[in-house]
Formats: sequence, structure tokens, C-alpha cells
Amino acid sequence: MIWYVLRRLALFIPLILGVVAVTFGIMELVPGDPAAVLLGDEASEEAVRDMRRSLGLDRPWWIRLGSYYADLAHGDMGISYFQNQPVTDAIRQRVVPTLEVAVVALLISILIGLALGVAAAFWRGTAIDATSMLFAQLGVSMPVFWFGILLMYLLAIRFDLLPSIGRGPPLAGALVEAALGRPAALLESLSHIAMPALTLGLTNAAVISRLVRSAMLETLGQDFIRTAHAKGLLNVRIIFVHALGNAMLPVVSVIGLRFGALLGGAVLTESIFGWPGLGQLAVAAISQRDLPLVQGIVLTFAVAFALVNLLVDLLYALIDPRIRLE
Repeated sequence: MIWYVLRRLALFIPLILGVVAVTFGIMELVPGDPAAVLLGDEASEEAVRDMRRSLGLDRPWWIRLGSYYADLAHGDMGISYFQNQPVTDAIRQRVVPTLEVAVVALLISILIGLALGVAAAFWRGTAIDATSMLFAQLGVSMPVFWFGILLMYLLAIRFDLLPSIGRGPPLAGALVEAALGRPAALLESLSHIAMPALTLGLTNAAVISRLVRSAMLETLGQDFIRTAHAKGLLNVRIIFVHALGNAMLPVVSVIGLRFGALLGGAVLTESIFGWPGLGQLAVAAISQRDLPLVQGIVLTFAVAFALVNLLVDLLYALIDPRIRLE
């Protein structure tokens, strides 16, 4: 198991090299000059040339790419052109809000997706099954940005139940306050995070529910399930101990992939709800052609996605003892 983890971690090196190279190439093809954007439309050509020289943009792209690799080996992602601060500091300030939304949305998607999928499989062909699959179809078909705007209209504008934009107190600190008997900060934090998390969580719950239903239907038709029924076991035990446990392998794989989708969906969701996370920072960095910041954000997303996939692989051995990672 340890060697397996070490081998997977070693794959991060070509992953990082490839992500940086692709991002660098894409940003080179995007029209516009960061120096001209930084100085404004009134800047002279000489001033733009001097700015390009100070930013190192006058050097050939392969030399700049090699320098970036060398700096990255020392943990340096460079200096943001427009933030005028190290990229690592800019990302560190924004990564926690993004993770808050992603984790809460993932919990929502797992809880709702599992509940609907199990119910649809157990009561196959009934109104419960039809309603669950209708929800799944709507969730898969509806764009994230449209669903977010719809939630904002209903919950913030129409009924004034939740704040429409912005972030409340940090969730981790609010949880500590609640544990000390002061729940006000937690309620405020959850009220702000509710709509972004629901926007991402419900759309992903639709995907999970369809997969859970399919996997459960296949498992419920197996011989060991019929044997459990013949022994007189309760339906609750059969579903949640025997059937669901054996149907979880493909579900866990999709949950890991959906976490990557949650990080990607944060770009749209954070822009809609004014959430100060990496998604909103990425939109600003791309529009300003802030290459070091764009590379740092994309690299952060890629590493997070790879770590989640590694965690999913390790969970396989815990869910199914027949699987052994060598």
C-alpha cells in the first residue's frame, strides 16, 4: 500500500509539468499583451516595451517556461502581474472559501444523491422512482449558472430567505464558535454558503442518484440478496448493509470525479454569488492575462483533483476487502 501511494505521488511530477506547459501554451495564444493591459490604453509604446522587459515577457517563450519550471522546483509560483504579490499568497487567501463551498456541496450531493438513488431502486417503477429520475434529469439538463440565478431569485429576491452575494464568517472558525456555545457565527456562515453549495450540490446529486439507482438495481438482483430475503432479514439491513455496500465502488469513483467538477463549477458559481474564492480570482486573472496567477490556479485545481483520485483509489480497499493495492 505504501509503495502504491508513493508511485501515485511520483506521477504528480509529470502531471505538474504537463499542466504548466499546456496552460502556458494556451495563454500564449490568447490575444492581448499583459504589459499593455497593466499600463492602460494611454501608455506609450516605449512604456509598454519597458514593462514587458521588466516582466520578462521580451524573452522567448521556451526560456520563460524553463525559468518557471526552475522556480516551481523551489516552491515559487512567481509574482502576480496585477496583484503585485506572490501567487502562492494570492491562492492561499482564496483557496479556503473555494474548499468550503466544494466540501459542503459534496456533502449535499452525496446525501441527496444516495437517498434518491436508493429510494428509486427499492421502489422501482413507482411514483417515487419516477419523481427521483425526473429530478435527476432536470439536474443533469439544467446549466449551473442558470440554476444559480434561479435559486438567487427564489431564495434571496422573491422570499428573502438567504443573502444573495458575499461570504460570511469563515466556516471553520464558525464551527469552533458553535462548539463553544455561540452558534450565531455558524448560522451566518451557513446562510451565505447555502446558495452556492446548493447550486453545485443539487446538480451533482442528480448525477450520483442516477448511478446509485443503476448500481443498486444490479446488486438487488444478485443471489446473495435473495438469500438475505429468504433468511428474513429486515429490508433496511439488506439495503444499507448488503446492497449499498456492494454497489458503492462505481459510486465512489464518480464522487471523486464530481469533486473535480465542483472545483471547476466554482468559476461560474463564485462569479454569480460574489464568492471570494479561486473561481472568481481565476476569471479576473484570465481577463487580465495574468499568466503566473492563471498557472498557479490551474495547477492548484489539478493537484487537488489528483489527490482526490488518489483518495478514491485508497477507499476501494476499505469498501471492498477483495481489492488489494500492491
